[in-house]
Amino acid sequence: MNKIIKAQGTNYKALFTLVTVFFFWGFVAASNDILIPVFKKAFNLTQGESQLVSLAFYIAYTVGSLIYMAISLLIKEDIVNKIGYKNGLSLGLLISALGTLLFYPAANTGSFTLMLCGLFIVALGFSLQQTVANPLAISLGPVQTGSQRLTLAGGVNNFGTSIGPLIVSFAIFGASTSTHTDMSIESVKGPYLILGLAFLIVAVLLKFSSLPDKPEAIAESIEGGIQDRKSALKYPQLVLGMIAIFVYVGVEVSTASNLPAYMEKHLNLLTKDIAPYISLYWASLMIGRWTGAVEVLSNNLNTQKILKLIMPYVAFIIFLAVNAIAGNDLAPFYVYAGVILILIVADIISRGNPTRMLFIFSILGAVAIVTGMLTNGMVSVYAFTSVGLFCSTLWPCIFTLAISGLGKNTSQGSSFLIMMIMGGGIVSWFQGLVADHSDIQSSYWVGVLCFLYLAFYAIAVRGILKKQGIQFDQVQLSGH
Repeated sequence: MNKIIKAQGTNYKALFTLVTVFFFWGFVAASNDILIPVFKKAFNLTQGESQLVSLAFYIAYTVGSLIYMAISLLIKEDIVNKIGYKNGLSLGLLISALGTLLFYPAANTGSFTLMLCGLFIVALGFSLQQTVANPLAISLGPVQTGSQRLTLAGGVNNFGTSIGPLIVSFAIFGASTSTHTDMSIESVKGPYLILGLAFLIVAVLLKFSSLPDKPEAIAESIEGGIQDRKSALKYPQLVLGMIAIFVYVGVEVSTASNLPAYMEKHLNLLTKDIAPYISLYWASLMIGRWTGAVEVLSNNLNTQKILKLIMPYVAFIIFLAVNAIAGNDLAPFYVYAGVILILIVADIISRGNPTRMLFIFSILGAVAIVTGMLTNGMVSVYAFTSVGLFCSTLWPCIFTLAISGLGKNTSQGSSFLIMMIMGGGIVSWFQGLVADHSDIQSSYWVGVLCFLYLAFYAIAVRGILKKQGIQFDQVQLSGH
């Protein structure tokens, strides 16, 4: 019989400690979008070959999950449950720190292979961190607001994605006003060695933090849930959710990682001038996630309505402030304030329901990509960057829906979902190959197909969970 969650409120102290690792994931992932065009020119790569950066980074999530499951089978016990959640996070950070050390010899020798190996090991540590952190964020309060807690953590993640490209670009090219356009591979090692030091410091801080070392298993707060099954793969919401995570991370990453090639070819921009637009793309995810997390910040309906109007523009102002500090021209970005209104309306219509939100935002994402393919100039750039707005709340929606009702299989299910993050590398690489054989703009049809599957999953999972006695329509509304 499913257990009822006893907690009545969110453990904010533990949650705010946990979200530090979400920042790192975003910083590194978005920085890859700057490394891709840099490596493409420095090592004379094709667009498909340059996407090996994304492939090496995201395939590590799958390898890490397989290692995690293999060790669990060998010791006949879930490895995370055995070593504890805090130890799991600290160990993951130590592994990532080891990966950053490879950037030193890689930069000195100009080795593309060593660069890929360094990114692979960094992401290998992220795999363990994500396996622990995502279900832990859901468990730090009532299941009703689990997806909103992940959304809040994702907002911190996207603060990292917003500043990552700017910092890495500055390290390589210097100030945006500089006429320096030569790319020095050796200049890449500095920010990553500093990042490795940050990994070590946070690993120690987490070890002695107030995070629960062995939190209670996630259980449904819904009566009438189904009995636990022997394997997480016996749950259709998880199996379809694994594909959903694959295509979601795929379209999120591929849209951004192929954007520099599009802007270089169709807008004749230099690589050093593209960083602010990559920053805008990832800031768009921050804008959407800050909007979607207001339910965690307040239980008052009137306050929530006000925050849903304020929070997206607070996040947008932060993006503008960061770019102003970096010396970038802000004039091209003011018009984006109008695009954010579409996000606000969509969020209000979704009413915090994960299935409804997943469907609406997936359709809007597909429309945004099609708009980008059918237009030119800055209109197309704004359309492609707005994909970040509509991807913003998809991860927490998919993750929450996919592990709902899994009971004792939740940790295993989480590992399977983290494994599918490899979609970020495979879809990006595939789109790069399509671009090599056609055109970079038309290659974005790959993203449209990804969004259409996500819309299908939103419809399918609602019926699946309803048969299991889990109805998010009732859960979300009763939580306000």
